[in-house]
Amino acid sequence: IMAQNSTASTVLTVVENTPETHNLVVCTLCSCYPRSILGLSPTWYRSRNYRSRAVREPRAVLKEFGLELPESTQIQVHDSTADLRYMVLPTRPPGTDHLGEAELAKLVTRDSMIGVANPLPPQ
Repeated sequence: IMAQNSTASTVLTVVENTPETHNLVVCTLCSCYPRSILGLSPTWYRSRNYRSRAVREPRAVLKEFGLELPESTQIQVHDSTADLRYMVLPTRPPGTDHLGEAELAKLVTRDSMIGVANPLPPQ
């Protein structure tokens, strides 16, 4: 997906979580974020602590958010830039095969599209 602003094009790349791979988004330079889609970026996303540690120790950062992944799950960290932004397509929650698109959309949160959380469980 491409978007234009007043100075340049920005490419949005969506990366898919799978049982084998979990994706985490960060911007190590300045906290670039797909604001037009996800709204204002959370304070923690802009913090120097998150921006530096997400790259060095992503598993520890995810654990601090309450997300513990199996050791067998590979974590890929994607560093956004002014020209290239990332967003995560979360893994479909178990027990949601019967849900339609609108119902599934209610389970997806901003944090799950950054990669620091899983989608909400179905009610």
